[in-house]
Amino acid sequence: MAEFKVVVAGCGGMSHSWIEYALTRKDAEIVALVDLYEETAKKTAEKYELDCHTYTDIKTAIKETGANLVFDVTVPGSHKEITVTALSLGCNVFGEKPMGESTVDATEMLKAAKESGKSYSVMQNRRYNKQIRAFRDLIQSGQIGAQGLISADFFLGPHFGGFREEMASPLILDMAIHTFDQARFISNANPVSVYCHEFNQAGSWYKGNASAICIFEMDNGAVFNYRGSWSAEGAPTSWESAWRVTGSKGTAIWDGTNAPYAEIVKHTAETPFLNDFQKIEADLTWDGKDGHFGCLDEMFAALIEGRKAETDCTDNTHSVSMVYKAIESAQTGKKVFF
Repeated sequence: MAEFKVVVAGCGGMSHSWIEYALTRKDAEIVALVDLYEETAKKTAEKYELDCHTYTDIKTAIKETGANLVFDVTVPGSHKEITVTALSLGCNVFGEKPMGESTVDATEMLKAAKESGKSYSVMQNRRYNKQIRAFRDLIQSGQIGAQGLISADFFLGPHFGGFREEMASPLILDMAIHTFDQARFISNANPVSVYCHEFNQAGSWYKGNASAICIFEMDNGAVFNYRGSWSAEGAPTSWESAWRVTGSKGTAIWDGTNAPYAEIVKHTAETPFLNDFQKIEADLTWDGKDGHFGCLDEMFAALIEGRKAETDCTDNTHSVSMVYKAIESAQTGKKVFF
């Protein structure tokens, strides 16, 4: 019998990589699929040749199957209900980002996890590739010195259709949490304050504000500057963003695709007008899986080893708070403190 009896809540497009991952594990068995529309759950079970039950209610699914782990890949508006219910019934939860639709939701979910004694971890798949791991290690090695300015540029023009194009803050709410979480990951710092200007540039096909500039002060003394747009046609950045971290001794660069590197000052007897620099290539040593599979590997390993996952809710709450505080700043026109 499998150690992990899994209920997958939500059978939309996001669920596919989660289901595919579960099918690779010998210690996990998908025992139920849950969706608001049971026919969607049945079609998903048929697609993956799953011999499991289908439901429209998460509570019934857990009770009737004896599940001990829930994958929450529902829409953000359902995350709190699914997660709190699953935790209260003794299940661990692995969930899609964001934790909830508001800071209040995230706080309630964090409280539910603590009271249940169960694990609730959040998908932050963009931490999991060898380039960002090397970039983080390069910055944390101290070779560029103390961090001063962390910059991330994110410019793409995806035509999703559907709910994203109707959202009030599509970029910040649906996408920027990835970049915000990456900033925390590479800097090993948490936010202190934020000022955000959110807007919708000419030619945008989104109803809500699809562009933003954010300035975060971090608790290590650095400033994180985010510039982004989801309605930027031409010269696209990587989905991972384009990064520059300037430190007291040099600068680290990652374009979001290729191997990161740094340039540090070459010290000489005299101080020239402009220094010469030594280039340092980052070591691409991380051999974990990319994206969702890498994050899920970490989540399962944490359960097995009895520790908190890297993206445990107690950590991820800092990332999701960056989203909601940025939106609060944009709405009020003021700097907001955490």
